[in-house]
Amino acid sequence: MPKPPPTSDPPSVFIGASSGGVYAMLGLVAALPAGFPAPIFFVQHIGARHSDLPELLDQRGPNRAIEGRDGEVPVAGTIYVAPSDRHMMLEGGVIRLSRGPKEHHARPAIDPLFRSAALSCGPAAIGVVLTGGLDDGSAGLRAVKDCGGIAVVQDPAEAFEPSMPRAAMAVVEPDHVVALSELPGLLLRLVQQRTAAASIAPPVELRREYAVGVGENAVENLKSIAEPSLFSCPDCGGVLFELNDKRPLRYRCHTGHAFSLRSLAATHEQVADGALWTGLRALQEKEAILRRLAQMHGAGKPAAASDCLREAEELAQVVEALRKLTLATPGPASFDAA
Repeated sequence: MPKPPPTSDPPSVFIGASSGGVYAMLGLVAALPAGFPAPIFFVQHIGARHSDLPELLDQRGPNRAIEGRDGEVPVAGTIYVAPSDRHMMLEGGVIRLSRGPKEHHARPAIDPLFRSAALSCGPAAIGVVLTGGLDDGSAGLRAVKDCGGIAVVQDPAEAFEPSMPRAAMAVVEPDHVVALSELPGLLLRLVQQRTAAASIAPPVELRREYAVGVGENAVENLKSIAEPSLFSCPDCGGVLFELNDKRPLRYRCHTGHAFSLRSLAATHEQVADGALWTGLRALQEKEAILRRLAQMHGAGKPAAASDCLREAEELAQVVEALRKLTLATPGPASFDAA
């Protein structure tokens, strides 16, 4: 089989972060030289809430920082920030925004950006995983590396939250592990020194997973790269399929929601916690209703009043037991250990 021709596409930098990422990026952009010779794409876990992050980054450093816009052609010296509640991807040399299925219970998420970078840029992609909890970005960084790109990870020893960098290093052999203070200089050297490199045909499984994420023949593509699991999707309730690629172990449903095993555990914990508190509230209200019924029956219907009070007392014991269980349920931080 002939080797793919070398690519001379200009390099692009793709950065992902979660907990502590805003402060990390503020420090990074302040230290970058003006006219940085490549576009930078940045995903921070911000969910659906309004974010002033583009303005903050724009004010802090010499390079323009803006919110990514669908259909925009990226240019060097500009930092494109994923907007609230939208995945940001790169397709055919232009930015694409999508309110597609959440990954790791997050939108925007890092893996969709990195996956698109691997497919669109190949060896010209430079992926960077910064501070954050759990392991979003690990699978995407591996995709970047598998397609010939460069993998960079913030040194976990100095990260505000080391879980994401550690998780990435567990599945990818990074080309560089650096302290945040060293990252601006490293990125400048990588961009300036990046020369034409042999293109690497993206793995078929990567293309199929990308198609699942954007809703293209999702059922057929998912069945070809995964097997049904015993787990259900906490975001939509559908069956989760376990991907055949186990580095890292990940799951997807037909709708396109995606999880690592760790983010699946954390999301189910959140769902279970909400269900416990909702159940506790419903039982407390039922107890109060029974006691009010007993008052209404009063002396006119003593037997009915007695039955309501007895049931209310029994329910009070159940409420107390459920309250203790709810308070004892572990939080999502227990899933962050690498």
